[in-house]
Amino acid sequence: MSQNVVLPDPIGTEYQYVMAARHGRVILLASQIPKTDPRTIHAAGRCGEAIDMETACESARLAAGQVLAWLAKERRPDEEVDRVLRLQVYVAVGDDGFDISTVADAASERIIASLGQAGRHPRTVLGVSRLPRNAPVMLEATVALKAVEPGDKARGR
Repeated sequence: MSQNVVLPDPIGTEYQYVMAARHGRVILLASQIPKTDPRTIHAAGRCGEAIDMETACESARLAAGQVLAWLAKERRPDEEVDRVLRLQVYVAVGDDGFDISTVADAASERIIASLGQAGRHPRTVLGVSRLPRNAPVMLEATVALKAVEPGDKARGR
């Protein structure tokens, strides 16, 4: 991860699931909503109704921050991100629709800014009628890690 990016603390869940599952060097990160603390989300409602574009994009960036925070927590010291294999973005939209790709771009931009080329990813964007806790945006990611060669950390790679 970029040395210049400050990540939030990862915020867990009260529900019966794990925030990340690992298989070898692949991590599946549980869906993340724009949490500001364990009980509070940045905004609530459907985009195009209670949520405007600016708020939706900020929610997407906050959810991406949680994806990155959990990735940092799960990554071992001898690993780095090889590639984001997939980002799935869900956007709660009203009946009149909404530009969900622009919202998803806000999340993608945050991930790429943090991870560089390794953060570039294939993406699915889905408009849905409701999300957990009435969140406007929810993200999930699958990430491949790789071993860091012993000399790479000393050279700043």
